[in-house]
Parts: sequence; structure tokens; C-alpha cells
Amino acid sequence: QVQLVESGGGLVQAGGSLRLSCAASGSIFSINAMGWYRQVPGKQRELVAAMTGVSSTNYADSVKGRFTISRDNAKNTVYLQMNSLKPEDTATYYCYASRVRTTSRVYLGVWGQGTLVTVSS
Repeated sequence: QVQLVESGGGLVQAGGSLRLSCAASGSIFSINAMGWYRQVPGKQRELVAAMTGVSSTNYADSVKGRFTISRDNAKNTVYLQMNSLKPEDTATYYCYASRVRTTSRVYLGVWGQGTLVTVSS
């Protein structure tokens, strides 16, 4: 079984920074893509940033230039460095991994439990 465990959320003032981490555990052989989504109550979950392989990245327009996604494939970990945070960045952030290949099967998609980020004005 594959699990994603996020950490690093919390309360920060506008203009501040936070770094989220997400570690995948299990008998993992490879992970195609890892990324971050966020969700506000009453709204759909939206993509924040994703990274495929070792260098292909995709960002939501609202976070370009402020957030940076990175991966440590040896540790099956993905990070999200969030700078210049705004109150509108307040949300629960979810880690996502796609096409996780383990010793026994391939998981098409795995979600973490979410970590809350609150940005005060």
C-alpha cells in the first residue's frame, strides 16, 4: 500500500513563506508525477503545481513566480516552496502522486490527507 504524508502547513502572515513536504511510502519502484492541489470549502480542488519526471513542471497562473515545486526522487518526496503568500492562498493543500509503480501493482493516483495553510492579512 502506498501512502502520502504531507507536512509543513500552518499559519503565516501575508508576504511570508512556507515550505510543504510530501513523502510517499511503500514498496515504491517509481512515481511518474507528483504535485500539489488545494481546496477551499465550497470550491473545487485545483491544481497548484505538478512535476513530471525530473524537470517538467506545471503551475497555476495564480502562483507562478511565487511558488516552486521540486522533487527528490531518491526519497520519493515532493516539496512546494511558497513565497510572497497572499490571503487568497489560504486552503487545504493536498499532495498527489500519479502512476505509482510498486513491487506488486501500479496505483494510478494516490492522495495525501491534506495540510492546512492559512495566510492572515
